[in-house]
Amino acid sequence: MKKTCRFFPRWFLLVFALELFFSGAVFPQAPGGQASLIEGAKKEGRVNWYGALNINDSNALLSRFEQKYPFIKTELLRAGNEQLLNRILTEDSAGRGAVDLANLTSINALKRRGLLQVHRSLEFSAYPPQFKDADGYWATLYNIYYVIGYNPKMVSAKDAPKNWDDFLDPKWKGKIGMDQEEYEWYGATIHYWGRDKAQKFHRALAKQGVHWNRGHTMISQLMAAGEFPLGIVYAHRVESMKKSGAPIEWVKTADPVFVILAPVAVAAKARNPNAAKLLMDFVLSREAQLVLRNANRLSGRLDVEPLAPEMHPSKLKIAPIDPSVGEELPKYSKEFREIYFR
Repeated sequence: MKKTCRFFPRWFLLVFALELFFSGAVFPQAPGGQASLIEGAKKEGRVNWYGALNINDSNALLSRFEQKYPFIKTELLRAGNEQLLNRILTEDSAGRGAVDLANLTSINALKRRGLLQVHRSLEFSAYPPQFKDADGYWATLYNIYYVIGYNPKMVSAKDAPKNWDDFLDPKWKGKIGMDQEEYEWYGATIHYWGRDKAQKFHRALAKQGVHWNRGHTMISQLMAAGEFPLGIVYAHRVESMKKSGAPIEWVKTADPVFVILAPVAVAAKARNPNAAKLLMDFVLSREAQLVLRNANRLSGRLDVEPLAPEMHPSKLKIAPIDPSVGEELPKYSKEFREIYFR
């Protein structure tokens, strides 16, 4: 069973500062560094990005990238994580792989098969260890926080659940909204709590008369509309709705706050490896991360302010979801359905 970690003590920030200072020496990118990448990318002239990031945000990043590097034409294949993984594996088996840069939660499935290459981007120094691969293959493009949400018009902050186990209180029966395909959250609880504790929790929650709907945005909207007072939602969506005046809030005391990572990595057989590395550097840069922040995305960079002060990792007990959870979603989805919909 894993322990929750809090970010970041003073010594960690000191180490981070030193890493920023020495990053060029510690993590050399390639012979010739950035200049070599740019020259190589000029010769390649294009880059293919396979990503799960929504199309609007992806295009915003690619547009900014092309402005910065007008000699590179970008191509985007946007799909869900499972579709992307299957596409990449199928293309590789057929010997016609087209992906240069990949962004999907199940990135370690590609790493394990030797379909990624190490690229220790200079931008890695701005990301804490929990948000990047220890072997230098990937870092997270953005993060999503699974949190307990509530309607403050229906439940006061004092009476709202403080932790996941509080969902099991009989007073909340028939008052909780959930996504009917909450497979990744389920898998994260198994991975974090251990199978016995997690399944005991889920079997008890299944008896609480859950309101099922599709999608976390819908759960948030229905909760704000008063259909039910509690729900499992995304923190960034709650913050966005609060700005528009919606009666919705999220609990900061959950132990843990599960964090979905969105890793980005260079393909081992990239046809345009220099352009791919250049694009990876860019999307992880502060410039690109601010673009995503303006689109209501939560950055993993330490030098990008969170969407709200309470979202800073140092103020929460966060548990990044291991990318291996994404690989086992078929198993977790089957278990989830057996527990909640039998």
